[in-house]
Amino acid sequence: MSELIITPKTKILELIETYPQLESTLIQYVPAFSKLKNPALRKTVGRITTLQQAASIGNVAVEDLINQLRKEVGQDLYTSSEESDYKTQKPEWFSEERIEMELDAGEMLAAGEQPVNQAVADMNALSGGGIYKVSAPFIPAPLIDKATSLGLDHWIEKLDDQTFEIYFYKKS
Repeated sequence: MSELIITPKTKILELIETYPQLESTLIQYVPAFSKLKNPALRKTVGRITTLQQAASIGNVAVEDLINQLRKEVGQDLYTSSEESDYKTQKPEWFSEERIEMELDAGEMLAAGEQPVNQAVADMNALSGGGIYKVSAPFIPAPLIDKATSLGLDHWIEKLDDQTFEIYFYKKS
């Protein structure tokens, strides 16, 4: 089974079935989820509730919850192995002048919105040779995977533990 990448869209049940040790962290962040110890509630509520929704219920920032959960299972997407799908070495194609559009995913997440659809629409509008910059409070794995499937290259720059800039490049 492939490793579950923890994202705002990850369902609670999937998270605690893959990483049972995270149940206590989740309950610590969102005390209302202590009810997940009840098997019936775990199967119903856990199956439909995402981490984004859990963060809202617990009145915590989704990026704090994601970063804490990833940290506890050693899911550091930035410094993962050589075979990683996430590129952290500055590429030859990068140039500030090529940035055509930018998106602050942190602002959208704080407003309870998912930035993926906006980002994909923006990437599709890029001209050949253009770069799209996304600022995010954690590495947006699903967005990077989607961009890769659309044929875009990427580079992740880590500014600090809660600030990542991801550059997507559309080949000419």
